Amino acid sequence: MIPLDVFGSESLAADLLQQVRWRDGVECPRCRSDRTVRNGSYGAFQRYLCKNCDRTFNDKTGTIFAHSKVALRKWLFSIYAFLRFNTSLRQLQREIGVTYKTMHQRVERFTRALDAPQLDLVGPVEIDEVYVSAGLKGRERDQESRSRGLSTRGRGSYEGDKPPVFSIVDRGTGQRYVAPAKSADESTVRLLLADHEEESLTVYTDGFRAYDPLEDDDEFTREYVVHGDGEYADGDVHVNTCESHASLARRWLSPHRGVSKDKLTQYLRAFQLRSELFRKPGRKALKHAVKATL
Repeated sequence: MIPLDVFGSESLAADLLQQVRWRDGVECPRCRSDRTVRNGSYGAFQRYLCKNCDRTFNDKTGTIFAHSKVALRKWLFSIYAFLRFNTSLRQLQREIGVTYKTMHQRVERFTRALDAPQLDLVGPVEIDEVYVSAGLKGRERDQESRSRGLSTRGRGSYEGDKPPVFSIVDRGTGQRYVAPAKSADESTVRLLLADHEEESLTVYTDGFRAYDPLEDDDEFTREYVVHGDGEYADGDVHVNTCESHASLARRWLSPHRGVSKDKLTQYLRAFQLRSELFRKPGRKALKHAVKATL
């Protein structure tokens, strides 16, 4: 259920932020002391006094919501709609009545606050790569815009505005990840698979040559299918789950009409967060999203 009450009341939005932020007790955002007392209010938000550094702060201080003239309830609505429904920034701008520049800055601030996912792999693991359109959107160009019509055949590249994005599925935990990269080569693959529990991690791949060196490494047991030979599954050996997850990532990027490759990591971290809260009910999903930014 969509938490409409939070989006319609600034006091309820402030209460939700307070619950999520101080779930382990109130702590001064400047000196990290827990010697704090309530000290009046700041609009709908509780204000506190730190007895250690003698400074005041409120529930928004030090968060991505600080120093904004736009109501918190509107920002929470924007975050929820952006993650849950993949609403475009243009539509969000119209819904909450701000300029596109303001909306873009706030969403970018939100995505920058998200941490990179920790890949502690149990295995077996699927890994595959796709190439997405991500150029120089929002920046001055030294060259003409790329053609959006017919594209060149073959694998893309970061320099050619089609950077690789790796999808990784840990069958041992059920976790799924997406990770953009500047190149689809052996060093990138080894970096993505570096943290694993098993002495010899079982890795399922396709026939792409960047995975070939894994066969000569005792840390990995590689099994693969060759799509070029019409082979897509051989028992447990396939990358179908990766391809399914990658297709969802493509659909996530689609409404934003060519994300800049400088911002690709941020948008994919938001996609990762969306995957985490996808099956959570409305209020729990919103709390999870807010917690991820703190």
